[in-house]
Amino acid sequence: MRRLLPAALIFLAIGPVPGTVQRFPVDNLTQRAAARPLVVAAETSGTMRYVRGWHLTSPHSRFGGFSGLARLAPDRFVLIGDNGYRTRLAIDGTGSVSDVDIGALPTPDGRPVTKAMADAEALFIDPVSGKGWIALEGINQIWRLDADLGTIESRRKLPAPRWPANRGAEAMARLADGRTVVFSEDADDDPRGRAALLYSGDPASPGPGPTRFFYDSRGKGLVSDAAALPDGRLLLVHRRLGFDPVFTTIIAILDPADIAKDAVVRSRTIGRVHRPLAENYEGAAVSVEQGRTYLWLIADDNFNTWQRSLLLQFELTGPPPPKNTPDSKKAAR
Repeated sequence: MRRLLPAALIFLAIGPVPGTVQRFPVDNLTQRAAARPLVVAAETSGTMRYVRGWHLTSPHSRFGGFSGLARLAPDRFVLIGDNGYRTRLAIDGTGSVSDVDIGALPTPDGRPVTKAMADAEALFIDPVSGKGWIALEGINQIWRLDADLGTIESRRKLPAPRWPANRGAEAMARLADGRTVVFSEDADDDPRGRAALLYSGDPASPGPGPTRFFYDSRGKGLVSDAAALPDGRLLLVHRRLGFDPVFTTIIAILDPADIAKDAVVRSRTIGRVHRPLAENYEGAAVSVEQGRTYLWLIADDNFNTWQRSLLLQFELTGPPPPKNTPDSKKAAR
């Protein structure tokens, strides 16, 4: 019974349902996009200060459904959609968009991409090599792509037991020490929490099996993405469904030092996306500029007319210190 309400909310939220109009009934492959600056009052939630944001639009029929985000350089981004397409673009300080490149992700057999084959839900890009790793929910795999994101260099299935196709790999991040963490959206085959995996090396290449652990989100909702912080911890994006607003986005920090075989790991909330910007955020990236740490979020519009592809920037003004440090001990008193 506990799944009935969440299932109904997800069905209504991401459609399509009767009365829901989806965009692009006719194919249009125009390589163009626009970014309309969001006129929203600056607000701070916890240790998150809203900086700026844009509503991204494009006439291209495959633009949208964004579930992964990487920031390559100042104002340069890669977005991946759960429809199997990726978008490269640049946005300058005025909101002008350039260098738009929208194209399909590669497939193992060379056939045209389909959502069933390339339901990409998470992305990270190595800053040195430019190679990309994507987590695919439908087929339960991790792929490593070349720097152009046009060739599959290696791919690997997630270990048994198989995560459900609609509740599988949803968030992924590489830690500073080279390990990779993959979170399921809702593979809660254990009452302690939702299943997650820690890989000691490249999750797309043959190697040792990952360490399974469980993430207890404690009322924050389901994990929709993850990104590594400069101090070695993980930032987690959570999506909680409701009625008004439909989507509540809660940001938390997890310490990878807590991860162990079959351990239950929890996180600490640091803020949330304020109400005027409520959307279905599924992609996250972290950047450091002039000593300041920023969080970037991208929303999945599910190709529905009533949802938006929003790209937001927040400054992390003072996340809680890691545990077992002098500052954390003071904060606990």
